[in-house]
Amino acid sequence: MTQNDGELDSLVRKRIRALRVAQGWSLEELATRANVSQSTLSRIENGQRRLALDQLVTLARVLDTSLDQLVETASDDVIISPRIDAAHGLMRWPVKGDPGISVMRQRMTEPPPDNPSRMRAHPGREWLVVLSGTATLMLGHRRFRIETNQAAEFPTMLPHAIGAEGGPCEILGIFDRDARRGHQRDSDSKTVGDFEPGGPCS
Repeated sequence: MTQNDGELDSLVRKRIRALRVAQGWSLEELATRANVSQSTLSRIENGQRRLALDQLVTLARVLDTSLDQLVETASDDVIISPRIDAAHGLMRWPVKGDPGISVMRQRMTEPPPDNPSRMRAHPGREWLVVLSGTATLMLGHRRFRIETNQAAEFPTMLPHAIGAEGGPCEILGIFDRDARRGHQRDSDSKTVGDFEPGGPCS
């Protein structure tokens, strides 16, 4: 076993114990749920028993995680630099753990449109937080005022638009895969009052 293998082995054992403790489970309770003996589980956590693939799969499932996450190693490229679209005032960061998710930062100066026909609707969900200023979220026939440090989450099948209220605002948004695709399809239409993930930074 190489040093790296030994470090991963130790890390996996620590993760199993940490996840068990986080669930508030005793050795006995996790052993019962995973259908292994308490002594076997104790030896797994303490490094006195070889890690078997079938046991790791079972433990990962019982601990509400995946085998990939249980054996994941640390990455050297921890820092992620944004892609910048200066023309639209956008910054975008990819999420390596889930390539379907996009994180966007945008500065807005215009209010959202009042005309429902100019709002977007598409599959997916969006989450946003106002970093500075005040934003207005139009969601169907409702209007929400979102102040600095407040957040909103909504299904994007509802017609929606967002804009500034009383001056510029900066917004950080998180889009799932479907929401990002919806914005990319709409980007050519230049519908106002919403994020623009379909720009050059996507």
